[in-house]
Amino acid sequence: MYLLHKTGVHLLLQGEKHVLPPGYAWDERNVGTSAHSLCMHLKRPVQLLGLEYYCEAVASENIIISAAPILDKNDEAIACVALRQELANEPWEKRFQFLYSHTIGLVRTFAMAIGDAVKLRESHNDLESANNHLKTTRDSLAGAYETLEATLSLMDEGIVMIDRTGKIENINREGAKIFKLRPDQMESRNIKDFLSRQSSLMSVIEKGKRVNLEETISSGRDEENYLVSVCPILNPNSRQVYRAVLRFNHIETINALVTKRSGAMSSYSFDDIIGEANIIKNAVTTARRFATSQENILLTGESGTGKEIFAHAIHNDYRPRGPFIAVNCAAIPRNLIESELFGYEGGSFTGAERSGRPGKIELANGGTLFLDEIGDMPFELQAVLLRVLENKRVMRIGGSRYRQVDFRLIAATNRDLYQMVKGNLFREDFYYRLTVLTINLPPLRERGNDIELLSNYFIENYCRRIGRRIPKLSPATKKIINNYQWPGNIRQLENAMIYAVNITKGDVIEPENLPSHVVLDSVPAKTNGEVTTAARTDEKSRKLSPIKDSEKSIIEATIIQSRYNVATAARTLNISKSSMYRKLKEYNIEF
Repeated sequence: MYLLHKTGVHLLLQGEKHVLPPGYAWDERNVGTSAHSLCMHLKRPVQLLGLEYYCEAVASENIIISAAPILDKNDEAIACVALRQELANEPWEKRFQFLYSHTIGLVRTFAMAIGDAVKLRESHNDLESANNHLKTTRDSLAGAYETLEATLSLMDEGIVMIDRTGKIENINREGAKIFKLRPDQMESRNIKDFLSRQSSLMSVIEKGKRVNLEETISSGRDEENYLVSVCPILNPNSRQVYRAVLRFNHIETINALVTKRSGAMSSYSFDDIIGEANIIKNAVTTARRFATSQENILLTGESGTGKEIFAHAIHNDYRPRGPFIAVNCAAIPRNLIESELFGYEGGSFTGAERSGRPGKIELANGGTLFLDEIGDMPFELQAVLLRVLENKRVMRIGGSRYRQVDFRLIAATNRDLYQMVKGNLFREDFYYRLTVLTINLPPLRERGNDIELLSNYFIENYCRRIGRRIPKLSPATKKIINNYQWPGNIRQLENAMIYAVNITKGDVIEPENLPSHVVLDSVPAKTNGEVTTAARTDEKSRKLSPIKDSEKSIIEATIIQSRYNVATAARTLNISKSSMYRKLKEYNIEF
């Protein structure tokens, strides 16, 4: 404890000529027990006579000292006030005692006044600090809010915050566009005003689970479908939902993402269709003319003639930016094709996704729906699809409302639909709806020199892909491929050239490098009953390399290429599995 300030008559130590200066250590170690130290220790006023001091210099004086502690806001003694009085009379005389009690009251009042001022100053400092902290926090919150508002305004998704009753508390710019709300209307509307009667949004929010569901939003006379992502906010104490954040994505945007991720985009144009024969050029010309129309198109022709490439090319001419959704009606199980085409609502049947799923027709909105092998479409679904084609509206399985769709249908088949109509295997009204515009694609055997042209194209394309030197076709090989009927058409030709490239060891593809069935089934041309040069060349080739040795080599190479899978090798050679096993046994091929 140090002496900070004094006033009044100077205190002189007995025998000392100097005054006790401020800064002097007035504690028990230096002056012993005193009124100052006692009041600080006891935290209450203390009054001592000089003779009660342990310090001899003070105890010899006829004085009385009154001291009171100064307390802070935590009731801790931080200082004290002391009053020293010279005694003219003996202090124990009764007539003077009441004077000294008034003195200690005065000192206590001084100490309390000083303590209150100290507390007030401390409170002011605390308040100023809290105010500065509050201002900093407010500025931070304001900055964060402005940043959040700026971020939300840049999002192309609608973000809406509602309370548990559905009242809109906050909404971003895109959300305001969705609901067609002006700034002064945003916080005075309820989300229920925009939902359909069948909506399950509010009941889902009450359950407090994060889910995605499809909702129809009505704003004025317009109705749009949105995928709504629900994020409930729970009260930390009651664990009850008291707010929810909703994110709105237009269903067409979601469908476009789905088709893009699934690769449902068109890859070919009319420039990718290779052929010099007039019959294929005429087909391309017709397809180009039909592409500008909105009518349905039916592509007919044998398997492998390029119907899907034509469908791609027509789409790229008509709606190149839209989705191209291809469905093979023969590849989808009969019991699944309806849900695949039309989609379904959540919970429509066992195994259905909870949020439902759009069908291929919905996904084709804004683009093209390509139905390959349309002749395998189930008879009972043809009427439903016919109705969709007429009014361009589709209803999901288990649904209760129609969805407007805008798509162009291109169908393809290798079957005679007219004969199927006669046999009551195909609906007549559906047939006439499909055949508004029909394009017949010629088989490869009718395209003359296009066989050789396509062969060279497939060889060059495949060799560039695998980084191999491009081999050429020998004259004998050209004769064989030109004489072969190619029942599998372009697809079979491409596979045959890939096979030949992998078999040949040199820079020339010889007849023995072709699949065996191509060589065996090749029909040489005849003139006046005589075998032509092509046949004689082939006969000479057989003398140099017996057909059985060539066939054995082809089978061995195919087995290796198919990784010793007999079924795959048989399909590659276009023979049955039993024939393949018979050949393996005949040529004693083991693996």
